[in-house]
Amino acid sequence: MSEHRRKPPQSASGGRGAARRGAQSSGRRAAPRDGATDSGTAPPGEERPYGGRAEARRAAQRGGRRRAAAASAAPGAGAEGRGRRAAATPGKKRLVDYPRSDRYGARRWIPSWKQIAALFVGFFGLMVAATGVALAVVEVPEIKSDANVQKNVYYWANGDQMVVAGAGEYNRQIVAFDKIPKSMRDAVIAAENASFEDDPGVDPMGIARAVFNMAKGGSTQSGSTITQQYVKNAMLTQEQTISRKVKELFISVKVGATEDKDKILAGYLNSAYYGRGAYGIQAASRAYYGKDCSELTASEAAFLSSALNGPNLYDPAGGVGAAATQAKNLQRAENRWSWTLKREVETGRMKAAERAKYLAEGFPMPQDPKPATNKAGQIGYLTNLADNFIVANSNITRAQLDTGGYEIHTSFDKKKMRQLEKAVQKVSKANIKPKEREEDKFVQFGGASVDPRTGRLVAIYGGEDATRHFTNNADYTGVPVGSTFKPFVLGAAMTYGVRDPEGPPEQSLEQRTIASPKSVYNGDNKVKLLNYDGSTWLDKEDKEWHQRNDGDKDYGEVDLRLAMQHSVNTPFIQLGVDVGTDKVKETAIDSGLTDDQLASTVPSFSLGTSTPSAIRLAGSYATFAAEGQQITPWSVKKVEKEGRAIFTHKAKKSQGMETNVANNVTDVLKNVVDKGTGTSAQLPDGRPVAGKTGTTDGNKSAWFAGYTPQLSTAIGMFRVDSGAKKQKFLEMYGTGGQQSIHGASFPAEIWASYMSQAMKGEPVKQFPKPGPIGEKVYGDGASPTPTPTPTPTPTETESSEPPSSAPPTTPSPSGTPSSTCGVFDPRCDEDEPSGGGENGGGENGGADGGTSDPPPTTGGPPAGGNGNGGGWLGGQDGSDG
Repeated sequence: MSEHRRKPPQSASGGRGAARRGAQSSGRRAAPRDGATDSGTAPPGEERPYGGRAEARRAAQRGGRRRAAAASAAPGAGAEGRGRRAAATPGKKRLVDYPRSDRYGARRWIPSWKQIAALFVGFFGLMVAATGVALAVVEVPEIKSDANVQKNVYYWANGDQMVVAGAGEYNRQIVAFDKIPKSMRDAVIAAENASFEDDPGVDPMGIARAVFNMAKGGSTQSGSTITQQYVKNAMLTQEQTISRKVKELFISVKVGATEDKDKILAGYLNSAYYGRGAYGIQAASRAYYGKDCSELTASEAAFLSSALNGPNLYDPAGGVGAAATQAKNLQRAENRWSWTLKREVETGRMKAAERAKYLAEGFPMPQDPKPATNKAGQIGYLTNLADNFIVANSNITRAQLDTGGYEIHTSFDKKKMRQLEKAVQKVSKANIKPKEREEDKFVQFGGASVDPRTGRLVAIYGGEDATRHFTNNADYTGVPVGSTFKPFVLGAAMTYGVRDPEGPPEQSLEQRTIASPKSVYNGDNKVKLLNYDGSTWLDKEDKEWHQRNDGDKDYGEVDLRLAMQHSVNTPFIQLGVDVGTDKVKETAIDSGLTDDQLASTVPSFSLGTSTPSAIRLAGSYATFAAEGQQITPWSVKKVEKEGRAIFTHKAKKSQGMETNVANNVTDVLKNVVDKGTGTSAQLPDGRPVAGKTGTTDGNKSAWFAGYTPQLSTAIGMFRVDSGAKKQKFLEMYGTGGQQSIHGASFPAEIWASYMSQAMKGEPVKQFPKPGPIGEKVYGDGASPTPTPTPTPTPTETESSEPPSSAPPTTPSPSGTPSSTCGVFDPRCDEDEPSGGGENGGGENGGADGGTSDPPPTTGGPPAGGNGNGGGWLGGQDGSDG
């Protein structure tokens, strides 16, 4: 029967019995099941049934906890505790009730509103504290060095921009805040950061607004403030990292709190990139509209503010990529321009009527792009001349000039520069063919043009291209000028006079006799050179000097006017000795040449052994044109920085030569062009020209220097291999298909071609009529009643045949060689035979200038130079200005 016995009750750990016992031990009745009614309650004396296992389980858990609490509160209570409710002792409270103790299941993990509020307040306080610490710790970086490095801007004489050049990598010119037009400032603030003047450097609402606007498909806007962009451009890198962005925010707040808003805005506009290689508003204004930023209209400023938004996509000239075509960029730029004007009206920075006017005028189309920093062609020569002139004549050092930021207003005439270059190219292209003739290789030209009235250097020709031929042929090159030097000998004779043969070597003006152009000298070939006192002139080796004429021609007794007309050498070398070559040198310097470019004062000095630059030669001839008033040629009128003039050139005028002396020299040189060796330099319309040809011995250089009353120009031609390790002048026999090159050939042709264009439109002015001067001197054994000697018919060239190449029969003197070579001194050739200085003398003197090969040297400039050349700045900087 045992197998039919009823099962014993289950343990208190489960089942309904456990639930009932748990309910009883808890001292309270179990709650009715869901949906239970009074009719479902148990009769008196019986317990109400539970609603289910889950409820019973929860009741059992509650009962167990309470019993444990009671037992803990009254240990050993035993039977005495039965029949009454045990007192429950509360547990220890937690500092943060999370997970929440009064919630069960997933609800325990949902924070209360109090907890959320406390968390937010705590986080905000923590962020404020962290921000405060960060702001206190962070330091505003120094402005990046490349943000301050600028380039220099060079301007033509008429104010047009010539080129942007300098040591800096970026095309940037920083301008002061007050030089940035208000219209530009308004356009940028309205389009980029309307709250700029009030925000603390960052704009959280602006960032949110930009994100929202882009999310809904609106126009692209930057969430960064102007301050942030300034900090990024001028102080930080452009890398797109979170750390850089966080650093930018903190620095921006500090900059916004410590820096003046005007300074921030100016810094931003001067450092931002606008496209076309332009950094900063000034460079951008020049790149897009060819004007200074101070001249921008409000409409143009609105477009430039658009360029800041992405120059590759907003430059109407097009950008890089399929999305940046000209058509797309133009449409994009017009839309942004119109929107910017609208924003200016909305922000109260422009009146609606003004905007309507600009819209009616249409989009301000920028000019076509052009390279701003290209120094090819003649530009590189011009900027170098200007730089040298600034360093030599102002307090601006070379190091300062290299840091950039200067606006350099030059003297150069853009139109005349183009005319001179075309004249050289025209003659060169027609005659010089290096691929066909070996003699045409390495031919070079140089030239310069000076205004006699002001001393302004208006044009030069420095070489074929400054980026390929690095030596400026208009500046010092060491090329002897030959017979173009003879006018200074004539000027000295009319200024100081010839010495009394009975007097000492050093004589006062009272002892001397002023010579007129009618003075007569022996013009025969190889005439023996005499001292001023009539004795034979001897060199250091006690040998005579016999000077050659071009083509070994005899002219008999000729006056100085005729001798100049035919460029006869013997009268002028003797005249130089009679006057004193020291006085000839003094006259040349007073006319505008510099001591460092003049040769040793041996007799051949009078025939053009000196090597003045084309600039200095043109400037000295300008003294004749200006009736003796000497003005040193200059190339820079004004230098500005940040809108302030820091150097202004003031021309230095002096009376370098007596007016009547200068006018008489001009009259003699006019005869050279009218009837003598310079007829190929005649100009149309009967315009008067005065000038002189010059050719050196060995046919190694040829010149023509001449002038009108309004313009003086010198053109030189020579051959030298600039790339050769040992540079030297090469002969020009056969060059250009001609037997030899003279000043009357290619140099005079170039001169006439250029001057006919340069003088077009200028009034035809006559030279002043010279007054009587000096006495008719008979020198070199000439007789007051000479036997008439037929003179050759004037020709358009100085010689119909090259100078004799026979060896000299009489040694000629030479100056003491210098010990060092110039940077570009082709005559430093130890293999050259000895002669009478660069322009030689003796029987091998000859050619137009009476020149011969240079004496052997260990280096150094020709015949008394200083090794530096000095340029036309007279040795101040070693370069012409």
